[in-house]
Amino acid sequence: MLSAAQISLWARSRGLRAEHVDNALWRDRTLAKVWCMRATTHVVPSHDFAVFVRGCRGRAARDEAWWAGSGRPLDAINRIIDAMAKALDRPLTRTELADRLGDSLAKKRVRTHRGWGGEGEVIGLEVDGETYTIGGILSLACLRGVACSGPPRGSETTFVRPDAWLPPWEDMPADDAEDELLRRYLRAHGPATVSDFVRWTYVTAAYGRKMWARIEEELAPVIVDGRTAWLLRSDVAALQRATFDRPLVRLLPSFDSFLLGQIDKSHLVDAAHYKRVYRAAGWLSPVVLVDGRVAGVWTYAREGGRLTVRIEPFGAMRPDIRSRVREEAEDLGRFLDLPHVAVRFT
Repeated sequence: MLSAAQISLWARSRGLRAEHVDNALWRDRTLAKVWCMRATTHVVPSHDFAVFVRGCRGRAARDEAWWAGSGRPLDAINRIIDAMAKALDRPLTRTELADRLGDSLAKKRVRTHRGWGGEGEVIGLEVDGETYTIGGILSLACLRGVACSGPPRGSETTFVRPDAWLPPWEDMPADDAEDELLRRYLRAHGPATVSDFVRWTYVTAAYGRKMWARIEEELAPVIVDGRTAWLLRSDVAALQRATFDRPLVRLLPSFDSFLLGQIDKSHLVDAAHYKRVYRAAGWLSPVVLVDGRVAGVWTYAREGGRLTVRIEPFGAMRPDIRSRVREEAEDLGRFLDLPHVAVRFT
């Protein structure tokens, strides 16, 4: 959800506007929309493309194993992805890509179950008597770093080869990218364990332990609520000195990365409210964050030039915190270029 990514950036910045994010993605290309951790889409700095995509090589390996286990030879898949790489020298929709590949690979329409189990007709490519959906192969191509998102064309997504789209293109060896990805993870989400990192990336446990071992000398153990977790040694002193002014209030959107760093979420949300945040089918609610803990959920709606923000606190909310929530909602209206903001507490 690109709107959620935009609000995630707003929550970490001051003075940002939604149009700045769009310009960074599609005009200046200093941001890139890519597939990386957990095989889901993320917005990352373009110059860090290799860190996040090459660094998730182990996640791509899981998909390759799945394809092989389903009886689809990787040789055929690699041939399709090689053909895609040649075709994606400019942004193309799925249909346009299938048309360009039609000269070398047989193209046909097939019925299949798409995302969330819905059945529908999609374009497939036939290679050696087997049919592969364009979407399925594109997903693996994006995880391998062969493709990323191009600018939207109406309601359709486009795809393009990163080296043809991103101006500050800098590739790097996969091992170096994995090491740097783990450092970035610990800097953002530590203290953490290797199991936390495995869940965050969705690489296999064995693969995650191998990555962890390569930078083990850079890590420092700390005790958190009676359990051992790890930080980068270079961050320990800064965290020991860290302070902030309370109350610190933020409105975080659906799927915000702050909520996905560790397996155990007890430091973020009380058990009684867990399922209101971490919902069925992998959906994450937008949350009201107060001093680093979830104090409620929220929704917003655009109605003409008006933004309506509805807050559902999990308990009594002090007047000063409500005032900070209103300030955040007002600034969200400025970000979205909606001058009239109404805040409702329910």
